[in-house]
Amino acid sequence: MAATAGFDIGKDFHWLTVVDGRGRPLLSHRVGNDPESIDQAVSELLTVQAEHDGLTVGMDLMGGIAGLLTATLLAAGLHCVHLPGLAVNRARRGTRGGENKSDPRDANVIAEQVMLRDDLRAITLPEEATVELRLLVSHRTVLAKETTARISRLRDLLAGIHPGLERVVDPTQKTSLLLLSRYVTPAEIRQAGTARISSYLSRHGAYRPAAGKLTEAALAAAHAQRTAVVGERRTAQLIRELATDLMAARDRLKVLDAEIEELVAAHPDGALIRSLPGMGAVLTAEFIALVGGIDRFTGPDALAAAAGLAPVLSQSGRVRYSRSATGGDKALKRVFYQSAFCAIQRDPVSRTYYDRKRSEGKRHHQALIALARRRVNVVYAMLRDRKPYKGRPQLRLIA
Repeated sequence: MAATAGFDIGKDFHWLTVVDGRGRPLLSHRVGNDPESIDQAVSELLTVQAEHDGLTVGMDLMGGIAGLLTATLLAAGLHCVHLPGLAVNRARRGTRGGENKSDPRDANVIAEQVMLRDDLRAITLPEEATVELRLLVSHRTVLAKETTARISRLRDLLAGIHPGLERVVDPTQKTSLLLLSRYVTPAEIRQAGTARISSYLSRHGAYRPAAGKLTEAALAAAHAQRTAVVGERRTAQLIRELATDLMAARDRLKVLDAEIEELVAAHPDGALIRSLPGMGAVLTAEFIALVGGIDRFTGPDALAAAAGLAPVLSQSGRVRYSRSATGGDKALKRVFYQSAFCAIQRDPVSRTYYDRKRSEGKRHHQALIALARRRVNVVYAMLRDRKPYKGRPQLRLIA
């Protein structure tokens, strides 16, 4: 009877538990997150596999701190599956003393769940291009969130000392950031005047018409405020630093977007996915990074369920109804939702479907969700059949 193993993943060490086909423990010990310790654990697992006619290894985490362990296990030819942390937590809580958590206990729960279930996702080594896309997309997401936080902080600081200027600048635009990296307070702007500010913006590559309008608006705001606020000097210094950081982040995002577009163009699924209106390079990269290979889904319904776009059946006794999903991968759902939003502005087929849903009484958000769900079917069909989107009848977004 085949044995099963469970790894509770940790940063410094993992905990390994192995049970036989009847759930009796065979091994339970910590495994350091280093090549020597992992190699020793793999040797033990191979011995167990030979003695028990097979072995399946379960892990509660993929990638990241589990990268070295995963690569070593797969290189040794061991069959590995993924058991999500939420499933581990729920299974542990369903046992006696379930609120007591420890690494050995979680590893044992993983091993037992692998023994009881045959529907767990197999872990495979992803392609190099997919891994690179995943890393770049993750880094871009972090950078974009930091940029949004800096913009909010800059606006808050600027509104405290020069609210008139805060109303006329746009920290997402280069021209406004150039101005704020040099001139912030009303006194600074009045003293510099139109000629000096315009010259400064032009020398640093600002778009001339936009620079002229912003200079006029900034001077008007500066002349309207003659009162200096307490802490103005230090606040202006912080605003200048934030503006400089935001310009650097803009440049980094441009470089990242170019790298992502290059990787998407080279990926075997990139051109197919990008042929669907609304799927730009970044959204395509996010989709590939989140999904990997489409073959891990049995059909479009499974992909929709993974994205939280499929209706959920709730039944208890005689009560039976469908409701919107609250689970699923929020990042994957955002990819389909954002692509649907872009598509209604560019694709007549998508716009027609959206307008029809609106005429049926659905709100904007509901109509977009409906369109996103239909686009799941289209993307799945494109990747399954290896054919790009051409607006043909069989690929059109029909209800």
